[in-house]
Amino acid sequence: MTVPAGTISYAAAAVAFLFLFALLVLSWRGRIHGAVLALACLTSATWAALMALQAWNRDSALLSAEVLEPLHKSVWIAFLIMLIGNEGGAAARSPRMQRVAAGLLGFCALLVCATAVSGLLRHHEFLMPGFTTGIIGGGVMAVIGMVLVEHLYRNADPRRRWTIKYLCLGLGGLFAYDFYLYADAMLFRRLDHDFWVARGIISTFVVPLVAVTAARNPTWSLDIAVSRRVVFHSTALLGAGLYLLVMAVAGYYVKFVGVSWGGILQTTFLFGALLLLLLIIFSGTLRARLRTFLSKHFFSYRYDYREEWLRFTRTLSEGEPGIRLHERSLEAIAGLVESPAGALWMRQESGTYERVAHWNLPSASGIEEAGSALCEFLGQRQWVISVQEAEINPEAYGDLKLPAWLCAIPRVWLVVPLILHERLLGFVVLTRSLARVTLNWEVSDLLKTAGRQAASYLAQLQAAQALLQARQFESFNRMSAFVVHDLKNLIAQLSLLLSNAERHKHNPAFQQDMFSTIEHSVQKMNRLLMQLRSGGLPVEKPVPIALDRVLGQAVESKSSYRPAPALQIVNVGLSVTANPERLERVFGHLIQNAIEATPADGSVVVRVTQQADAAVIEVSDNGRGMSEDFIRSALFKPFESTKATGMGIGTYESREYVRELGGRMEVISGESRGTTFRVTLPLVASDDSADTPISRRTTG
Repeated sequence: MTVPAGTISYAAAAVAFLFLFALLVLSWRGRIHGAVLALACLTSATWAALMALQAWNRDSALLSAEVLEPLHKSVWIAFLIMLIGNEGGAAARSPRMQRVAAGLLGFCALLVCATAVSGLLRHHEFLMPGFTTGIIGGGVMAVIGMVLVEHLYRNADPRRRWTIKYLCLGLGGLFAYDFYLYADAMLFRRLDHDFWVARGIISTFVVPLVAVTAARNPTWSLDIAVSRRVVFHSTALLGAGLYLLVMAVAGYYVKFVGVSWGGILQTTFLFGALLLLLLIIFSGTLRARLRTFLSKHFFSYRYDYREEWLRFTRTLSEGEPGIRLHERSLEAIAGLVESPAGALWMRQESGTYERVAHWNLPSASGIEEAGSALCEFLGQRQWVISVQEAEINPEAYGDLKLPAWLCAIPRVWLVVPLILHERLLGFVVLTRSLARVTLNWEVSDLLKTAGRQAASYLAQLQAAQALLQARQFESFNRMSAFVVHDLKNLIAQLSLLLSNAERHKHNPAFQQDMFSTIEHSVQKMNRLLMQLRSGGLPVEKPVPIALDRVLGQAVESKSSYRPAPALQIVNVGLSVTANPERLERVFGHLIQNAIEATPADGSVVVRVTQQADAAVIEVSDNGRGMSEDFIRSALFKPFESTKATGMGIGTYESREYVRELGGRMEVISGESRGTTFRVTLPLVASDDSADTPISRRTTG
């Protein structure tokens, strides 16, 4: 006699589960998890044995097989619930989660009883006259099992997932197969014989996966945590599964009553149902309301503060620094209460609060004075204001009268203060939430805390912008100071020329010197005008220049002063790389300072020598000199000067340019002993010089 394939299939499953049960009993260490797993294996072995007997003889063990069908699934569901709640933290062990688990187990127990009663009232056959309790219940339990498996794996510590991944893979696959089996049965009103027979072999494949998991978890001490995100996804998955089951039943009914158009109506109905499910899944309002419902009814606190704060700070800090920070702040605060739009008001230098940004709310506008009732209330009370509540019950907010522009904003809901150092930096206006969130103490505290955090980011942005503006002004002021310094020197030259004009106006040599000085001054003033028009210091590429020529021009421009400077060129033909005008200005300033510090009968000498690969230029005088303390603390400090009309930047600018050329400037001085400025500049080869050296010695 040929043995039916169903008998072989389910007999193999019975043997496999019975063998695993024996191993678990022999290695049991007294933990409840091992006991429940062993019970699940024993129940499955018994169920598989009865199913094998039923496949051998359809009239035998009918009621026992139907009762054990939901019973062995119920034990596996109980085992999964136990694993999730073992060490899942306060959320998993909360009374609400325990009630959910008890409800699932109660449903399974009720289904077992209903299946038993249903089995007493009818005869079993593969062609069924109606949808039995076992078929519908089996599909529902398959959905519950898939949700629990996904819940278990998602919440496990990533470092421990390797210990349960085979269990999740095996049971998840088994429940998924059952879901497909029962869904097919509901659609076509019959159990597919091949699917039903193959179920035994598939159950056999699951046993090794459960055995490996049991070996990896001798004590079944899993670190499981239930997060709001997982509860949300699991609930959504469970709802989608139940929806599909209901739609499958309805689709079959449409086909049954549609007569000749039944197939077309069923296909159209199922496509419409699937499209409706997709629309619901992608609905932001529905997701927000589901998230709020779960947080309100399944957790002690509405928010998962760790997740909310990570998302909040990530929204604030993403993107380029300082770019769209106002909009990101709005988006981060609005996301805490599922608000779809908002606008931001910030305090301005004028003392008013003006809108500086909006997020999906371009119609919001208005200017609020710093001393207005709204700003005074937000700054002193630091409360989150519900606009509707303030209009209906103003005494709750101290008879606060809201401005008309605020009440005119469409769907306006909340006003969130941005407090920094106990002062009102600004405020955020949000529109009504998609999830119907109620403003209670928890929501208010979270928004106030988020407002303080956003205020610190916005204050840093304001400080950075103010610093940038200050640096721009500093750059402009510095440029202006250099220009004024050059103008002062030109005025001094022209004043000296004018004072000597009456006495030497008939002297041809003086006239020639006067024309030369005026021409030189006009050229400098033209360059200063160009510099002011361009808005900055001219940037010119340094070129090789002859020191003889530059120093000769600098000395010659000061020849009308007393004492007249003298130029001593010890080493002729030295060249350096620099900007001719700037280098001449450096030495012109040093010579001018030496002249002003020296009496008319004194001496100022400019000496040029060579030391190794450097040119050494010394500007020496026998004037009043400087103290060591002055040289150390004030000489090179910008905007400090001992002269009544001095700017205090000439020496600083000279030293900075010498350093820019790779040289150095040293000062040797003593009170009543004169001063020597020694400038050392790196040399370039003579044949690289752009100027032809002027070999001469000038004495004064």
